[in-house]
Amino acid sequence: QVQFVESGGGLVQPGGSLRLSCVASGSIFSILPMAWYRQVPGKQRELVASDTRGGNLNYADSVKGRFAISRDNVKNTVYLQMNSLKPEDTAVYYCNAVPTLPWGQGTQVTVSS
Repeated sequence: QVQFVESGGGLVQPGGSLRLSCVASGSIFSILPMAWYRQVPGKQRELVASDTRGGNLNYADSVKGRFAISRDNVKNTVYLQMNSLKPEDTAVYYCNAVPTLPWGQGTQVTVSS
């Protein structure tokens, strides 16, 4: 069973940057379509960025041009580079496969001055 451990969140000022990392256990990581999701209390979890088979990258309209997903199949790790952060990016960020597997604990990102 694949498990995900996210890290890299924190408090950042508007306009700042963060790089999230997610390490996945298991030997099937390299064939998994992967994505980053985020959730704000009281709202549904939303897909932010995905890296599907064949290297197709897709982004939510709200993060296009600011966020970038990447992966290192040797390290079983997927990254989310977040630039030009806005207060509305504040959320708990999760990585997971597409379709999803059991969720990890996520990492909190807070954008505030």
